Order: sequence, then structure tokens, then C-alpha cells
Amino acid sequence: MKHYPPEFKADAGALYESRPGATIESVAAALGVNPETLRNWVRAAGAGRRPARAEPAPVPQTPLEAENAALRKKVRELEEERETLRKAAKYFAGETCAVRC
Repeated sequence: MKHYPPEFKADAGALYESRPGATIESVAAALGVNPETLRNWVRAAGAGRRPARAEPAPVPQTPLEAENAALRKKVRELEEERETLRKAAKYFAGETCAVRC
């Protein structure tokens, strides 16, 4: 049985929560963890529900502004995913080194 640090669990849950179209299975596969494990982490973090937005996002005035807003959102999502994957890689690299070193 693998033991994951609390930060990794929290980041994995946050990654799932931040992706409206993502499934537990897809996020778990990307992180290399069992989907049921991720599901348990998400439930433990907060009832397993994705947060509802309190206010609707303001509607951009022009198509260019709409495209810029969509691109900024995508950049934020990719940066968050990259950071989570970086932490996962660091964790697994340390685990591998402990076994082989």
C-alpha cells in the first residue's frame, strides 16, 4: 500500500475540483493513482462536490476579450496541472530512489 503526503492528496483533489469536464478516472490516470483512491481523497476533502460559483463570470464585451479570457483560464488550468504533475513526479522519484538507492 502506497502512502501519499497530505499535500499531494490535497493537490490531486484540487486538480479534480478545478476541472469541470474531468472525470475522477482521467485525473487519477494522469497522476498515476487508483481512481478509487482519488475518489476517497475528494470525498474526504469536502463531500466530493465541485464548488458552485457564487456569481456568474462577467460577460466580455468583444470577441477578442472573450478569447483572451478563455486563453487566460486555460493557462491557469495548465499551470495548476503542471504543478500537480511536477509534485507527483517528485514524489515518485523519491520513492524510486528509496527503493533503488
